[in-house]
Amino acid sequence: MSKKIALLFSGQGAQAVGMGHDLAAEYPSAASLFQQADEILGFSLSNVAFNGPAEELTKTSVCQPALYVHGLALLGALKERVPGLEFHATAGLSLGEFTAHAAAGTFDFETGLRLVAKRSQAMQEACESTEGGMAAIIGGEENDIRQLASAADVDVANLNSPGQIVLSGEAAKIALSVSLAKEYGARKAVELQVAGAFHSRLMESAYEKLSIALAETEIKKPAVPVVCNVDACTVSDADTIRRSLADQVTGSVLWTQSIEYMIDHLHITQFIELGPGGVLAGLVGRIRKGTPVISISNAASLNDAVAALSA
Repeated sequence: MSKKIALLFSGQGAQAVGMGHDLAAEYPSAASLFQQADEILGFSLSNVAFNGPAEELTKTSVCQPALYVHGLALLGALKERVPGLEFHATAGLSLGEFTAHAAAGTFDFETGLRLVAKRSQAMQEACESTEGGMAAIIGGEENDIRQLASAADVDVANLNSPGQIVLSGEAAKIALSVSLAKEYGARKAVELQVAGAFHSRLMESAYEKLSIALAETEIKKPAVPVVCNVDACTVSDADTIRRSLADQVTGSVLWTQSIEYMIDHLHITQFIELGPGGVLAGLVGRIRKGTPVISISNAASLNDAVAALSA
């Protein structure tokens, strides 16, 4: 039986100084993509991604475009190395959903990059105008952690894997959720070092700005299924795609359910993670133990992936 492959793309937080540097040096297609991005954005994204400083790369308005370009540069290089590579679905964590749509042909590289630039700028502005925070809740049952969120008046931002749920909201209420977590069955609760309350009601202004940008964007039917964060199922018509991409700014990222959907309904047998850090591979392993995942983050891991895919 041939493998059914799904591509997974990284979200904010995965960025690392040096991302794409060795890739651009070795693959002209990757260098070209970063050069195009610099021209489209009007600043040297490549310089910040390749050389830092980390404080600049960590900014929401910088790291989101950097991860988008890096993910597609990795995919381009992989296609060069494995001609005829077929993939059967795509998904991405939060920002990575835009990269997943570009990979599936929903919109072209430039269109997606302009959307990501607007999204990231709008989210950064929302962070600066609100006092928000996020916390990772480790352990406990999903229903109990949802009750915790309700009690603290915060939102469920991410269902990353069984036993790892992220809450988001006003900073003081997030602190309250952390102090209450063990009463609701959590093993541990940790406030995250983030710019603001992503995937919560505090991102409403970003949702409105992104909705306007999406309404003005031509959306094509994806060439392969794209699994969206907010519904954990495939989206194919333009209006549903626009809605799902806007909704995830204030809505929950159903990552656990998305991976389960790809395995159980799309019959995916092999995942390929494209982005820094290997975070998504770790989550897949916790969601469904033993599921094959290849992580590609740079030129060296690309060589390893080519060998594994050819085996």
